[in-house]
This record gives sequence, C-alpha cells and structure tokens, in this order.
Amino acid sequence: MPGELNNLLGGALRPPAAILFDWDNTLVDSIPSIGRAFNITLTAMGQEPWPQNVMHRRIGRSLREVFPDIFGAKWQEARKIFYAAFARSHLEELKTLPGALAVLEDATSLGLPLGIVSNKVHQYLEREVEHLGWSHYFYRVVGAGAANRDKPATEPIFLVLDGSGVKAGPNVWFVGDNPLDMECGSAAGCQTILINKSPPDSELFGRFMPNLHFKELQEFGKLLRSLHS
Repeated sequence: MPGELNNLLGGALRPPAAILFDWDNTLVDSIPSIGRAFNITLTAMGQEPWPQNVMHRRIGRSLREVFPDIFGAKWQEARKIFYAAFARSHLEELKTLPGALAVLEDATSLGLPLGIVSNKVHQYLEREVEHLGWSHYFYRVVGAGAANRDKPATEPIFLVLDGSGVKAGPNVWFVGDNPLDMECGSAAGCQTILINKSPPDSELFGRFMPNLHFKELQEFGKLLRSLHS
C-alpha cells in the first residue's frame, strides 16, 4: 500500500500543503433533501420525478448551470420552487457520512488549512457547516455563486485558498466523490482523491481519472494517519 501510494502521488508520501473537500456525498449525505426538493420542482413544472439512482448520477453541477438545461426559459421559476422546498428541511435531513468527523480530525491534526469547494449554493453550505459545528475545521468554505464560476471551473479552488499562503498545485489534495470533482481538482493542478464505492470508470472520468481512489472515508483516514509516522 505505501509503495503504491508513493508511486501514484509521484514520490515519497508526505503531508500535503492543504486539503480541499467536496461537501455533498463526500462528507455528508444530502441526497434525501436535494432529491426531495428536485422532485417537488419537477412535479410542479409538469415533469416526471427522478428515481434515486438517477438523482445520484445527475446531481453534481451547480443549479445555475443545470436548471436551464432541464427547465429552459422557466428555469428561474423552477429555482424558486426548489429553494423553497429545500430550505424547509435541509438541516433536519442532513447526515454526516461514516468516518467524516474522524477524517476532519485527522486532517486538522496535520496543522494545514482545510477547505470546502461545493456546488451547493454558498449560503446553504455555510448553514450546514455551522449546523454540524464544523466551521472551526475549515480555513474557508466556497459554495456555488461565491466565485465567478462554479465547479468544474477552477475559480472556487483559487478562492478557497486565497490568503492561506498555499497555491493550487500538486501539493494540494482535492477530495471528492464524482468526475466533476476530479475535473475541477485536476484542472487546478491538484492531486485528486476519489471517495466512491465504485472504482473510477475511464469512460465516465475520461482524462480526469483520480490520482487515488478509496471506497470509504475510513480508508482515506488511514492514509492521513500514516502521515504522522
């Protein structure tokens, strides 16, 4: 395992200068609240609701990018319906993923800046981080709309690192759960780490295959703990 990690990360394994995390389905399970709001919106707009497996595949891009594709000229009307539904219960339905808190503790103990780069609207992202009592773990959190463009554009990465003394590059790890995260991190020159039960499919990920893949957060936590030895 150590030899494999060293090869994949390009030499002797050493602590990164910063770690950036995606939020939804990387550290927290928010599919229930997002999916419920999506289906309320689809129904209100005269479309068929999506089954959960479809929801998992399609959720990723920011709303301001995906809604015009789904609802066309009526996307702003759909946006109002979605956020009204989402705001009612997203905090109550928010669940942390197994191992998430331990990973943040292990990452924090390395003494380096941590950040979140998410396509969840910034104000809702901040509320969820605060609701969990996790704000102190992060140097900065950046949600959709906070930067000029959202993931997979690199602007959110540059914004989250601004003022930290760390520049985007191979000494920054970007941890996420889907191809869009790997594209974003790779475009900024970061080491990309995929947390997903399924191994990355080259057809799905294309040229943005992750540098490392772990099935569970707990496995990634073992890597972080190994950096202390």
